[in-house]
Amino acid sequence: MIDRRATEREEIDEIAYIAGDGSSIRCLVVNISPGGAAIDVPDPSCLRPRFKLMLEKDRILRNCRLIWRSGKRIGVSFED
Repeated sequence: MIDRRATEREEIDEIAYIAGDGSSIRCLVVNISPGGAAIDVPDPSCLRPRFKLMLEKDRILRNCRLIWRSGKRIGVSFED
C-alpha cells in the first residue's frame, strides 16, 4: 500500500471520544499526526462523515473528516 500522508504519524495508544449529534462514543487513537489519525471504534457504521474528536489526555477538540474504514479502524483527516 502506498502511504500518501504528508507527515509521518506517531504511534500512540490513547483513549479519546468522538462527539456528534449530542452524544459521544469512546474510542482508541492508535496513531496521530498534525494532519490526521487512525482510530479504533466500536461501530464505524454509526459515524457521520464529519465529527469532533477529543483525546482524553490533551482535551483538544479536533474537527475530523472520515477518510477510510477497515473493520473497526477508521482513518480521519483534521480540518480547520
